[in-house]
Amino acid sequence: MIALLSAGIAPALALMSFFYLKDQFNTEPIGALFRTFLYGALLVFPIMFIQFAFMEEGIGQTPFIRSFILTALIEEFFKWFIFLYTVYKYTEFNSLYDGIMYGVSISLGFAAMENILYLFGHGIEYAFSRALFPVSSHALFGVIMGYYLGKSKFNTLRPRLSLALALIIPVSLHGSYDYILETVTSIWMLVIIPFMIVLWILGLRKVKIANQHKHREIIVLSDDQSQVQQ
Repeated sequence: MIALLSAGIAPALALMSFFYLKDQFNTEPIGALFRTFLYGALLVFPIMFIQFAFMEEGIGQTPFIRSFILTALIEEFFKWFIFLYTVYKYTEFNSLYDGIMYGVSISLGFAAMENILYLFGHGIEYAFSRALFPVSSHALFGVIMGYYLGKSKFNTLRPRLSLALALIIPVSLHGSYDYILETVTSIWMLVIIPFMIVLWILGLRKVKIANQHKHREIIVLSDDQSQVQQ
């Protein structure tokens, strides 16, 4: 029991720590991050119920619909919705990188709970592959969602476009990931590994841009303070 719980949650905590330490200028309150992590974990249960209902009724049971609609759209929409109606109002959410941290937190809360349930059903021997692929992919979908939600709040003249991209891009990537697993059988590793590499490159690029944005804000603030003192 303890081994399964540890194996289920450890990858999520490791990835949370990785992105937390990537914040070069300011770290978010642990309490706020833990709260959003719990929101993500609790999302698993209504989403599983919806997906189970569709499966039992035999609705939309083609690889494309399962991948892009019943999995990617439903899961990413609920994360996006929870972010908008909880995290978006936090006073601690005050920079572009904060969007990334909260997006990762919600996504990894979801991934951790999903991972625990999967390992209880299928066995601890799947823990390593689950950590490499589903858990890390959820984290990176969260990076991209959080980046665009942060951009909609702090760094754009078209906030509605950024809000839309915060949902559209993660849904597209998540759907593509699941569609590969649904349709590619014998050589799936040869396809999913390059996909994950591209996903990591894309996610780390968003992290770099967010940190650069924070750096520019600090420089501007310092210049303003110097002018006031003069």
